[in-house]
Amino acid sequence: MSNPEFIVAVPARFSASRLPGKPLRLLGGEPIVRHVVRRALASGAAEVVLATDDARIAEAMAGLAVRVCMTRNDHPSGTDRLAECAEQCGWPDDALVVNLQGDEPFAPVAALQCVAATLAASAAPMATLASPITDTATLFDPNAVKVVTDASGHALYFSRAPIPWHRDRYASDRVTAPAAPCLRHIGMYAYRAGFLRVFQSLPPGRLEQLEALEQLRVLEAGHRIAVALSPAAFPQGIDTEDDLLRAEAALRDA
Repeated sequence: MSNPEFIVAVPARFSASRLPGKPLRLLGGEPIVRHVVRRALASGAAEVVLATDDARIAEAMAGLAVRVCMTRNDHPSGTDRLAECAEQCGWPDDALVVNLQGDEPFAPVAALQCVAATLAASAAPMATLASPITDTATLFDPNAVKVVTDASGHALYFSRAPIPWHRDRYASDRVTAPAAPCLRHIGMYAYRAGFLRVFQSLPPGRLEQLEALEQLRVLEAGHRIAVALSPAAFPQGIDTEDDLLRAEAALRDA
């Protein structure tokens, strides 16, 4: 795939139930969000934008070549926050926008480039990434979101449950390696800017609320999501104090 022009937008809100003030927590002596923005800048994006609801997070961007967009503090998701950002920044409808979550300080640069290229090559309004599942612990972990795709590489469904369900194998064996090709969803998205506005107008879906997965709102409304395999391993993001400790150790060992 060719390398299209794209924007990286980093949504970062101050409030977080499991790790309060997460964007400003220190990792290697710097706020987590600065590490994330540097990953975005390294991707070759035409523009990097931080979408935040807190002046302290905006101030943490000092010295970085990033545009700061101050957004409301009542957005239910990062995607909704980026929809407001798209309006403020005046991005054209066909602009490619990569959503890099503000708690992903080790996101591979190749993954940002891949999800943008996947969207550019597709007629879908949205794209995301996945990686193969090779162990049943991950397959049966409800915190590891799974995705199944159609023959053209578009998402059929996302679930916290093990999908596809190999009826005969799992009736007797849930210990050995997964019986069929299974994909773990990686929560990195790319959208056409115009679709961010569409997404914001969609009501929460029934399946979205059952699984607590906002991407299901898109499928329930009849839109497609292109899925590509991540070209690089995607380290775990930072959601808890334990995650932060692991990230510190990973940074020291790098």
